[in-house]
Amino acid sequence: QVQLVESGGGEVQPGGSLRLSCAASGNIRPSVYFLAWYRQAPGKERELVAGFTSGEGTNYADSVKGRFTLSRDNAKNTVYLRMNSLKPEDTAVYYCTLGRVGVPRYWGQGTQVTVSS
Repeated sequence: QVQLVESGGGEVQPGGSLRLSCAASGNIRPSVYFLAWYRQAPGKERELVAGFTSGEGTNYADSVKGRFTLSRDNAKNTVYLRMNSLKPEDTAVYYCTLGRVGVPRYWGQGTQVTVSS
């Protein structure tokens, strides 16, 4: 079994910052599966925000490039999403996922991020 536990969501004003964390445990298969963040805004489909790919690569949605940064602590099996210059359109539930690139298999419970003045 795989468990993904997210933390760090909250409410922030436009232009502010937040850092999300995701601690992974269980049979995470690091050579096959990769951790990624997805989000779902009200009335919209879930979309990829940022994720790791093979060879320590990273992939970001165009809408967050230059503002969001993905990092990891392999010793803790934890990934982080640093979100700067937040905009109201970043408001969503953010999910940590684990699976093949572009094909998440496991999902965390989600954490709410609200950007509002």
